[in-house]
Amino acid sequence: MANIRKSAKKTPPKRSRKLPPERVEAMFSRFRSANPEPKGELKSVNPFTFLVAVVLSAQATDEGVNRATSPLFQVADTPEKMLALGEDALAGYIKTIGLYRGKAKNVIALSRQLVEQHNSEVPHRREALEALPGVGRKTANVVLNAVFGEPTIAVDTHLFRLGNRLGLAPGKTVGEVEEKLLKAVPPQYLRHAHHWLILHGRYVCKARKPECWRCIIADLCPFTPKTPAPA
Repeated sequence: MANIRKSAKKTPPKRSRKLPPERVEAMFSRFRSANPEPKGELKSVNPFTFLVAVVLSAQATDEGVNRATSPLFQVADTPEKMLALGEDALAGYIKTIGLYRGKAKNVIALSRQLVEQHNSEVPHRREALEALPGVGRKTANVVLNAVFGEPTIAVDTHLFRLGNRLGLAPGKTVGEVEEKLLKAVPPQYLRHAHHWLILHGRYVCKARKPECWRCIIADLCPFTPKTPAPA
């Protein structure tokens, strides 16, 4: 999952004018019609493995994480099994993922904390999630949304770009964009807004060359100039 480090200075994408509510409603209505039950692309077998996958996905691609975790989760799909595997062996499974040594250390530490403090269960509270090693607000938002169905929005590079480009939530920081998205997205769409926007940003509204010619919300989007279809 793409990531934005809060401490890094980052020039936000060019902002579009803020969309009026009726256009926001129309956008998400189309997203829902096209994909009523959007799913993330990280593979997992239970809430624990999903949490691990999200932690590993920081500054890495979902595809790369899935390649590493497919064999890993066959041998370690619970906190107890992950602890038994150990940090060095875990590092061997995830060595193709960026920052794998630090991530292996965090996964072992969070597994221990789940066993000792949460009866080996992934907690359903933001504060408890963010207290786990390697888990920040974005990861907690992803888990709360995907595992527990909470109407949270995790702002990664795609959502940060789209919040500004589409005029949904213009902002200079991750926190500002998240706050504005939660206010802008109509309540009936909040449950899936996170995934709709990630998928749209990943495959259609790309950073360098958005594919406007095949975008289902092109007529609602204030971004200019629209990218023409390839010859």
